[in-house]
Amino acid sequence: MAEETVLHHPEIETGHEPFMPADEFASNSPMKVSYGKMMMWYFLLSDAFTFSAFLISYGAIRMSNAWWPDPNHVFNAMPFMGHRKIPLGFVSIMTFILILSSVAVVLAVIEGHRMNKKGVLKWMLGGIIGGAAFLGCQAWEWAHLIEEGLRPFYNPFGPDEKGLTHLVHETLTKSPGPVAFGALFFGITGFHGFHVFTGVCLNVWGFFATLSGKFEKVGHYEMIEKLGLYWHFVDLVWVFVFLAFYLL
Repeated sequence: MAEETVLHHPEIETGHEPFMPADEFASNSPMKVSYGKMMMWYFLLSDAFTFSAFLISYGAIRMSNAWWPDPNHVFNAMPFMGHRKIPLGFVSIMTFILILSSVAVVLAVIEGHRMNKKGVLKWMLGGIIGGAAFLGCQAWEWAHLIEEGLRPFYNPFGPDEKGLTHLVHETLTKSPGPVAFGALFFGITGFHGFHVFTGVCLNVWGFFATLSGKFEKVGHYEMIEKLGLYWHFVDLVWVFVFLAFYLL
């Protein structure tokens, strides 16, 4: 009598489903990526449409106005510098901080591929600090502009007799400059700031999950890579926000 071949099923013997590495999930994907990363890409694509709608609306409203505030005269304050004006100086520092945080998260993803827990912790902490610093800078910028009189439905930056951007200190019944400027600024930068805050919270979770050894137990750091995708998206969106509000 021929000897029968016995197949062993670990999930039946132990009562648990066997662990499948990320690469096995990716083998059934048309783009050779895991289900989790594919869903993250879908989310980022839908979020990109939302930001695009905001920025296109900003462009359309700006082009429909005959005059628009010069960003060099609006965004020229610097903390601890008194009344000294440095056009776009502070927002350039904000941008540099956000870029550095993105670099830190890239390095965390690289260390995750190497299964280096200490490296992931170190660079994730750098990304978290950078994101928190950016939010602190944005809070100062908002507070300063609100102190100067900018509101979602009131814009104190209007043209002088030569057509140059001029801050009107007294409060008037009618907005000296295009009233949509404040609403668009607070709306779009606030929406982006909310994404940065969400990203910082997610990165904090990823840091403590790494610290607890969660990803070492599953055998990969793919979640850190997915968090990195979100963080890089937030950084990329800021490039377009920076271009629209501060440079053009």
